[in-house]
Amino acid sequence: MEQTILLVDDEPDLRDVLEIYLTDLGYTVHTAENGEDALRTFHRTVPSIVLSDIKMPGIDGIELLRRIKAESPATEVIMITGHGDMDLAIDSLKLEATDFITKPINDDMLGVALRRAEERIEMRQQLKTYTENLEHIAEEKTRQLLEVENLAAVGRAASELAHTIKNIAGALKGGIYVMQRGIEDDNRDYLMRGWGMIEGNVDKIKNLAMDLLNFGKSDLLVFQPDTPLRAVNEALELLRNRADENHITIKVNAPDTFAPLRIDSESLYRCLVNLIQNAIEAFDEESARQDGREILVEARPTPDGGVMYRVCDNGPGIDAETQKHIFKGFFSTKGTRGTGIGLMMTKRIVERHGGRIEQSSGRGAGTCFTLYLPENPPDN
Repeated sequence: MEQTILLVDDEPDLRDVLEIYLTDLGYTVHTAENGEDALRTFHRTVPSIVLSDIKMPGIDGIELLRRIKAESPATEVIMITGHGDMDLAIDSLKLEATDFITKPINDDMLGVALRRAEERIEMRQQLKTYTENLEHIAEEKTRQLLEVENLAAVGRAASELAHTIKNIAGALKGGIYVMQRGIEDDNRDYLMRGWGMIEGNVDKIKNLAMDLLNFGKSDLLVFQPDTPLRAVNEALELLRNRADENHITIKVNAPDTFAPLRIDSESLYRCLVNLIQNAIEAFDEESARQDGREILVEARPTPDGGVMYRVCDNGPGIDAETQKHIFKGFFSTKGTRGTGIGLMMTKRIVERHGGRIEQSSGRGAGTCFTLYLPENPPDN
């Protein structure tokens, strides 16, 4: 993308030479001979890059930098300084100048500074595009929710979803900033911290998309005769290795055989995966140092001919205030790991079966989720 440069220098000969050189590089160049002229030209042309001398009569380069950054923080400013002005050059970096080059100007050093400015501009553009894509996803998913929810509920969900995506975008921006500092300072610790922030939030985007897809499916259930044990066995097959890796024992309490019921096994599998996965993630660092970490998965017939599923853990439990919100949309206690949709989806699937979900917990007392499904679900 062609960039526009504002060149500011009170030396006419240097200004003319640099204008020709920058034009040959493909830039659109505007010039100014002092700080006052530069501000007028800046407001008129809105350049993406400013190349300015530090020492000028009237408004000097440092003051010009300060004013430009106050009005347009995204504008990249490269300072030109003499060999004896290193203190001023360092001051300019503290004011968020992109770089500085010394006189006499070396073409290679100027090229490096310009490339750095262009990389920062491109990174911001990529972040903007990424954020716009997230907003598009939010709009699309909101449209889908409109088809299955009443207008008031969708309004709340849309607001919560937009807030979630805004948080993810903000965290991604923070990660990109930390990585950018790592690149500029050649600091591996910053690079790794920034990458970790980006990686965690990209995972959250993936999880959010998958949870939204599953939530959309929660209204499209197909009830047919099947054993209630199939959902249990498939969920355990998926997650048992993960539990083993976290030194968690999964105990199963279920009959060897189970009379078929009219259920949607695929949706119940998603419910159990969500509950078992939540139980695995419930163990905090304090409980991780303790022995005897267990999850109990139960399935058994109920007196009315239906089925009861239960997932319990002996982890840290959930405090009373958090319990008030766990079934609400987009509420999560898992930081970058959680999307806040899983339990909302589980509750919806259980209710579509004509059943109910109950939760019991206490800080330090573990957590249990129990699903009760009737013998026959309601007609669609």
